[in-house]
Amino acid sequence: MTSPRVRKIADRIQVIVAEMLERRVKDPRLGFVTVTDVRVTGDTQQATIFYTVLGEDEELAGTAAALESAKGLIRSEVGKQLGMRHVPSLTFVPDALPESARHLDDVLAKARALDEAVAASRVETYAGEPDPYKKPREPEDVADADEPDEA
Repeated sequence: MTSPRVRKIADRIQVIVAEMLERRVKDPRLGFVTVTDVRVTGDTQQATIFYTVLGEDEELAGTAAALESAKGLIRSEVGKQLGMRHVPSLTFVPDALPESARHLDDVLAKARALDEAVAASRVETYAGEPDPYKKPREPEDVADADEPDEA
């Protein structure tokens, strides 16, 4: 369990990095990046920054290269704004959240399709007669029952 101080540092680093990517980093390889999470070790020496990129694999590769080249600028700004003696080293990691969410969506779609197939193949038949309730006699049946049989 992380301490509240480490969690505050991680939250602050996330805000600083997001602002830096939006305003100060002008690399054309940088795609539409979202910083999803920051995890800082207990001794605050290393910070892992998780990010997602909107687009295909080409944008992801370009963004990874752009983040790697801007790592020093971002780290120096993090150090200035945090005011810490030892600034954590930054590691950028693409977040696996979009892939796992896509996989879960695929699994749910398959389950939904199987449920619909089972519901379509279901035939509602009941045991016994189609209408098991007794009905009152028809008037002509009552007239036949009153007359004695001639035998």
